[in-house]
Amino acid sequence: MSILANKTAIVTGASSGIGFEAAKLFAKEGAKVVAVARRGEALERLVDEITAAGGVAVALAGDVKDERCVREAVALAVSRFGGLDIAFNNAGSMGALGAVTDISVEGWHDTIDTNLTSAFLCARHQIPELLKRPGGSLIFTSSFVGHSVGFPGMAAYAASKAGLVGLTRTLAAEYGAQGLRVNVLLPGGTDTEMGRAAASTAEQKAFVESIHALKRMARPEEIAQSALYLASDASSFVTGTTLFVEGGVTITRT
Repeated sequence: MSILANKTAIVTGASSGIGFEAAKLFAKEGAKVVAVARRGEALERLVDEITAAGGVAVALAGDVKDERCVREAVALAVSRFGGLDIAFNNAGSMGALGAVTDISVEGWHDTIDTNLTSAFLCARHQIPELLKRPGGSLIFTSSFVGHSVGFPGMAAYAASKAGLVGLTRTLAAEYGAQGLRVNVLLPGGTDTEMGRAAASTAEQKAFVESIHALKRMARPEEIAQSALYLASDASSFVTGTTLFVEGGVTITRT
């Protein structure tokens, strides 16, 4: 039997990269997927791929910074599929880049809202439904940036992603007794649209690859596999964990 059979999952940031691959993988493993992202056309292509492969998915175009979108995603999971078992809150962006003295207050707030406040909003509405079913799993996507490595010019991104680790640990402590597991992925450099934008030249890409022990960037489907582990019963005694999926960037000094 598929490891997510009879489960329903919300995946945000599903129009590309890690979210796109995770949505496909969850569906392949039997989950009914509510795919959420701002780009509606890309979501429809995702749903078409999942359906063509025999899976079940529905798209919701919207911005998770908007609480109305978050509510609609949960309501869609309940109305179409009967409830919610898994939420993979993966949506995010690089946000405002540059020295702290050059980042506008508006840019700072937009980055925090996109990467951290949206995760709070998602959790706020997902948790009541997740608690109604046994074995619920709530997952966030953070980054090694801000948690274990600092990069100049990425203060807003680093602060927002580090905040997700604190949010994860608190929610894990608050809801563990009720059977809800809460974990956070910390990917390394990944070959996604956002990853390529951060390393847009051959020299920058070579540098990013070099700081990983594996001397390469991750494929988004590799990060999706770790999300699947946290979503599934294979991680039934794992909660409050920061799961490093970063190719050894944290331990590399060569």
